[in-house]
Amino acid sequence: MNAQPHSADLTLTTRQFSELRIHLDRKHDVAWCYMQPTARPCFTLTLLGDLNNWCRHVAQQAESIGIRYHVIASTVPRIFNLGGDLDLFRSHVERGDRAGLRDYGLACIAALHANIRHFDQEVTTISLVQGEALGGGFETALSSDVLIAERSARFGFPEILFNLFPGMGAYSLLSRKLDPKRAERMILSGRIYTAEELHEMGLVDILVPDGDGELAVYDQIKRENRARNGFRAVRQVRDRVDPITYRELVDIVETWVDTALKLDTRDLRMMERLVARQRQHPLKAAA
Repeated sequence: MNAQPHSADLTLTTRQFSELRIHLDRKHDVAWCYMQPTARPCFTLTLLGDLNNWCRHVAQQAESIGIRYHVIASTVPRIFNLGGDLDLFRSHVERGDRAGLRDYGLACIAALHANIRHFDQEVTTISLVQGEALGGGFETALSSDVLIAERSARFGFPEILFNLFPGMGAYSLLSRKLDPKRAERMILSGRIYTAEELHEMGLVDILVPDGDGELAVYDQIKRENRARNGFRAVRQVRDRVDPITYRELVDIVETWVDTALKLDTRDLRMMERLVARQRQHPLKAAA
């Protein structure tokens, strides 16, 4: 189920976005950020613009508006996010548009790094996945402190199928949570994994039955509130021992751009097949 939690006292924020639905649960100090794409369920420039504006707002206002937890989720039934805008990628590659590819990559990592860094505030970040999280969608899910998935959710990095790699944080995030060898194996396989498989690997922190995702978020908040200082201290130590810096992500984006510009006609044909898959999903938000 992809729907806003009905048990919470939710107040729509005054800030409006075209492809995000933002709610504040003031009772539990939670900001719910629902991706609500209007074209295709992937990271279009419009969605990225909304995400980066919202991330800046949280970084500046989290304390004043009382946000201690931030949840990223989706309003699209059975889809969290299908990743990068492959139609845009293909267009840039065909034109040899290095600047366009780089700008897109930088927009992706700006939002991702803000989430990794907890918006530089005392905020716990949570990803709630209730459907497919592929490519950049999987990277986004991994970027939170806590990843909650419903049992039917699926995850994967299909980029190797068209001779590319996920260049907006996948290797860094997987290496931090697993190890470099398993990170490479997952990225190079192109496999789609079930939520249960990733839970066994330790990538999904909390696995729940379909429809129980929102309740699991509140259970996690209740659990953390009992020892919030300890939870925060452990994450601060993790960030110190195994940081993911913005500079690291920028360097990886540069490699991704160089690699994308080497794609040939056969690679672009395969990319088009995946573009068609992104287009075939109806964007009917859950009530």
